[in-house]
Amino acid sequence: MEDWKQKLAALTGNHTTQIDATPTQASPTPTKRKQRTGVVYSTNPQYSYDEAHDSEPSTLPPQQQKLRISMERAGRGGKTVTIVRGFIGNEADMLALCKLLKQQCGIGGSAKQGDIILQGDHRTQVCEKLKSLGYSQTK
Repeated sequence: MEDWKQKLAALTGNHTTQIDATPTQASPTPTKRKQRTGVVYSTNPQYSYDEAHDSEPSTLPPQQQKLRISMERAGRGGKTVTIVRGFIGNEADMLALCKLLKQQCGIGGSAKQGDIILQGDHRTQVCEKLKSLGYSQTK
């Protein structure tokens, strides 16, 4: 059993260090996968892969935002919600606007998938608050 260790040490030129027979437990490191789009594999050595970049759009100024306010009841267990759609910008700015609207109207809500969802029918209040904040194209 020790024969292969000696042969390996002779091949690598490491004569003084003795190889330990006990296996070491390596900690598993999570691998980060590259988000490649298009081609899965190419044999061309000069080929460069297109990688997907998740870039958030920059937030438009309030005067250029075209926000639409609507009320929905369907699919929510009979609960009425006010939805603000059409916000173009990064998620942090959308969450800040959602928080401001919730505080101003004194209601609960959330921001999901590009929509600001507020509890209850508060279309007129939300429209007035958005116009006072500079969102002039709000309907």
